[in-house]
Amino acid sequence: MMHKKTVERDAFGIARFISDYKTGEQRRQEGKALREKIPRESHAEFEMPSSRTDPVKVIKKSSEGRLQHLIPIRYGRMAKSAFAFYRGTASLMAMDLAQTPTSDIRVQACGDCHLSNFGLFATPERNLIFDINDFDETLPAPFEWDIKRLAASFYIGALDNRFSDKDCKTITTASVRAYREAMATFSTMSVLDVWYSKYDIDTILKTAPDAEAKRNRERIAKEARANVADYVFPKVTQVHDGRRRIVDQLPLVYHPPPEEKIPEGVLDAMQMYRETLPYERRVLLDRYHLEDIAMKVVGVGSVGTRCGVALLMAEEDDPLLLQVKEAGPSVLAPYAGKSAFAHQGERIVVGQRLMQSASDLLLGWATGKNKIHYYVRQLRDMKFSLDISIMKPIQLSRYAEVCGWTLARAHARSGDASMIYGYMGKTDTFDRAIGTFARLYADQAEKDYKIFLNAIDSGEIQAVKEV
Repeated sequence: MMHKKTVERDAFGIARFISDYKTGEQRRQEGKALREKIPRESHAEFEMPSSRTDPVKVIKKSSEGRLQHLIPIRYGRMAKSAFAFYRGTASLMAMDLAQTPTSDIRVQACGDCHLSNFGLFATPERNLIFDINDFDETLPAPFEWDIKRLAASFYIGALDNRFSDKDCKTITTASVRAYREAMATFSTMSVLDVWYSKYDIDTILKTAPDAEAKRNRERIAKEARANVADYVFPKVTQVHDGRRRIVDQLPLVYHPPPEEKIPEGVLDAMQMYRETLPYERRVLLDRYHLEDIAMKVVGVGSVGTRCGVALLMAEEDDPLLLQVKEAGPSVLAPYAGKSAFAHQGERIVVGQRLMQSASDLLLGWATGKNKIHYYVRQLRDMKFSLDISIMKPIQLSRYAEVCGWTLARAHARSGDASMIYGYMGKTDTFDRAIGTFARLYADQAEKDYKIFLNAIDSGEIQAVKEV
């Protein structure tokens, strides 16, 4: 936690910093004192106000400014299940979270912290780690907002898997308990040790509870390591008229019409992107030249935002695939305040670097045509997300614990671990409250999902399914 400082000068004119320093124990007590104002039990509350905006209107508004021909694909993906709907409605939940009790202990929040936004990826040293991997909505905000969205995602995901109510509750509270216990540990660690903390593949394999779990984790690690540009390059590209080109896979991967002059715009954006990289990484990027650019449909909530795949080549068999993704304002901004960064791509990049234990070597930002903001990262750099639909309750519960620990570590980097732990405490009071909230919000999400499906059936909105 940064402390406010003033500057004084001694008799010799040498600057001396005076800080309003407080010990970890003092900050823990401050967190504990906040329980009087916002009891931990109050986080169980969730009552939908009668004035709440129609969820379909909120969803339509979130589609404004997107590529309109892709909106039906977005809605079709959201219609797949209650959990898919939940993934696509970060703006709806942000509106709802703003009405819930909050301690207002702030951290760099993910903003869209659901269970599918965690996974494996490669560090710049080519080590495989598990971490949060989506930061489109990141912004400083109350720590409870992330943990509530994460917990609700586990409850809804478990319901989608047709688990019992008891299993849903156990899985959900496991994520919160792991978060609270991890924050207790981080509150006792040195600042640097918190920043050095990570959940790497060695730890993942070492902590496997049994032989079967270890075999599954080894298989997942193998698949993740294969998910790199060198491996996918032959599958997604081909030589056409003497040039290497990205293969169209309509409607999900396509080359825009020539009149849109996308390649020219990307060239301009890439030059700005280059300037956002540290000097030594500019040298690395300069070894490549831009060979092709195609548009790509990604995710669930992101469908319709402008997203390109840039193919860069150093030699004939030496590719680099970059994802150039549109960066709009965070869904948290209307409720948590505007970003300190005018460029939304920079907001995302800074938030990612604050929260992740290691970030992409080539992470940067740029401005494209019509002053649209983008951020840039490598595509498929050992990135791998787990499929929860095939998990058993015990497996999903273990996954929930890992995600809870990971979120706590991310929050501890930018927030005050001692104050957060002081507020949550040693008992399971906070865990049970968030668990109750998750169940109540899962009920609301199911109601909103049915309203959304009715809007599709009535023709109010159009959805293209199975794409």
